[in-house]
Amino acid sequence: MRSSYAEEDVTLLLKDISGLVEPLPASVRERYIQQGVHYCEMLPLEYRPSEKYLEAYRNALAVYAGSTARAVSVLSEKLYRRKGRDLVVVSLARAGIPVGILIKRYLRQKYGLDIRHYAISIIRGRGIDRNAMDYILKHHAPGAVQFVDGWIGKGAILTELREALRDYPEVDSGLGAVSDPANLTELSGTHEDILIPSSCLNATVTGLISRTFLRSDIIGPGDFHGAAYYGELRSEDLSLEFLSAIERFFDFEALPEPPAGSLSGPAVARGIAAAYGVSDINFIKPGIGEATRVLLRRVPWRVIVNERHAASPELRHIRELCQEKNVPCEISRTDLGNYKVCGIIKNLSDI
Repeated sequence: MRSSYAEEDVTLLLKDISGLVEPLPASVRERYIQQGVHYCEMLPLEYRPSEKYLEAYRNALAVYAGSTARAVSVLSEKLYRRKGRDLVVVSLARAGIPVGILIKRYLRQKYGLDIRHYAISIIRGRGIDRNAMDYILKHHAPGAVQFVDGWIGKGAILTELREALRDYPEVDSGLGAVSDPANLTELSGTHEDILIPSSCLNATVTGLISRTFLRSDIIGPGDFHGAAYYGELRSEDLSLEFLSAIERFFDFEALPEPPAGSLSGPAVARGIAAAYGVSDINFIKPGIGEATRVLLRRVPWRVIVNERHAASPELRHIRELCQEKNVPCEISRTDLGNYKVCGIIKNLSDI
């Protein structure tokens, strides 16, 4: 699989489907998804980042580069203590890929360790790429494998991972995440709801690759899950710049933070669903990163804000995007736990 990353940074266990699937705009995809088409059977149309996208990204980088780097540092230390020098990082494509690369760079700089890093696909409702798993386990001991991702929203992918790994009992089902406001994994850099800057952009900050794809007319039984390469966006690519911006702030003396609160992500989501009459829990996207993605990539219904963070400058881009898109932004009627904000997707059947 092609990407704009260096080969030594990551091995992408993905099938290149560039040009085989016509990408669809968000409004069309949203309608298909709500009609029952699985999101993995379509590719989103990836636009050249607008100035508003880039502004949100630059603001996030300015505010969160240090806290993201510190969280990566804490996570890297936890994984090193857990697996030692045999560690093999497997990132969940695509949001986990920059995290896996940063972990690899941190461990190289601090310990002189050159770990292997693979990226594979896992899809909610469809499971993990078994061909990719077989490839990894052919080359590495099961106990060395450690999965990582960018952040945990309400835990859907973590649940999917644990379910998939029942077929691989020797593989650690723990998920390392930079940010876990859902309080679902001890392998986190922080339980604070921070905006990881890469959540503000699509392919242009994740190696110019699409989200992963699985449809039987394109992906055969012996294939890895697919992804497309967007070479036409080379001039807008910020993938390597993002890595360098975070890497500059690595904290080699960072100590883990204590757990922040006890309300879990699923419990928060259930409370929101009850308070706002949302019938499908998948419409609820808690966390700064997820709310940002709802505003930039989906069809938003409203955004709700944790009262404790209502005036926080960290949410300035959220408020600006809501104003621009005429999306209601209000204080939450229910406890958001560690989450500072939550985006709710519009149910198009109600229109």
